[in-house]
Amino acid sequence: MFFHIVLERNMQLHPRHFGRDLREKLVAKLMKDVEGTCSGRHGFVVAITGIESVGKGLIRDGTGFVTFPVKYQCVVFRPFKGEILEAVVTMVNKMGFFAEAGPVQIFVSNHLIPDDMEFQTGDMPNYTTSDGSVKIQKESEVRLKIIGTRVDATEIVRLLDRTFGGIAWWDAALNRKLKFSERLESLFCCNLEAPCSSIL
Repeated sequence: MFFHIVLERNMQLHPRHFGRDLREKLVAKLMKDVEGTCSGRHGFVVAITGIESVGKGLIRDGTGFVTFPVKYQCVVFRPFKGEILEAVVTMVNKMGFFAEAGPVQIFVSNHLIPDDMEFQTGDMPNYTTSDGSVKIQKESEVRLKIIGTRVDATEIVRLLDRTFGGIAWWDAALNRKLKFSERLESLFCCNLEAPCSSIL
């Protein structure tokens, strides 16, 4: 889920950047240092949307660097337990599969994949239903429900739920990519027990 929040950070700036464009240099450094980073508390910082205030600088003894307290608005991405995400499969193996939803890496254990799906080896490893109608392989789009999280230094890893079917829908089963509006509609209109193809 995306949130628009206000955060604070102390930014250090070298004296060579002092001048008329000091604020612009400070904002550029803030964007470079913050955008794309992750914290367990707030999630991934997607973008800085505005600067609320830049405090008075404090000169650091012996270095000449100046520390400025900066308060800024930003958009962060942080999924929560129970949330439903759409993701793209990046790797499939006999232990399960990995997928990515924006900056979040997701692992689905083979214990959480529906019982009627079996792992198939070959050039393109995949999980296939017994009747062959649904196949999960690299680049497949899947919809998942989060059951837990783990923060690895700069990454948030999500675990997924079998009570939701592990995987509820596979866009790959539709043999086409859904438009963003269709995906949003299917997210809110689908019966959680049925594939989206049954309502589109």
